[in-house]
Amino acid sequence: MLLEIFGLSRSTYYYHFKRIEVDKYITEKEEILKIFNANKGRYGYRRILLDLRDNGFAINHKTFLKLMQELGIKGKIRRGKYKSYKGEIGKVAPNILKREFEATKPFEKLTTDVTEFNINDTKVYLSPIMDLYNREIIS
Repeated sequence: MLLEIFGLSRSTYYYHFKRIEVDKYITEKEEILKIFNANKGRYGYRRILLDLRDNGFAINHKTFLKLMQELGIKGKIRRGKYKSYKGEIGKVAPNILKREFEATKPFEKLTTDVTEFNINDTKVYLSPIMDLYNREIIS
């Protein structure tokens, strides 16, 4: 009746009806967002895809990547570990101890080393000093 009122043929209605976009991945998208938010955005596509498949969804990895792009989500990228070693640069201190680590009196032989830690994306250095007389850490 509406087609007659507007003067449209029946085939025109079905032509446009078939082209109405229906998202067939609505439940998958909801589950992807649920997994992504439950893990605070730390999971990348591989881990989310594994969780999705564990929950009973059968989906191709390429389709899954397309869905993640549509949703605009990405996993957090880990920063690479900082490596400061550049080989033998600068002066090498002479070997005064010559592997004789026994001291006869306090503060005769002191050793130290520098250790780097990352705390909240900030470099922190620790340099303890050790007296070889009684092997106590001084500071």
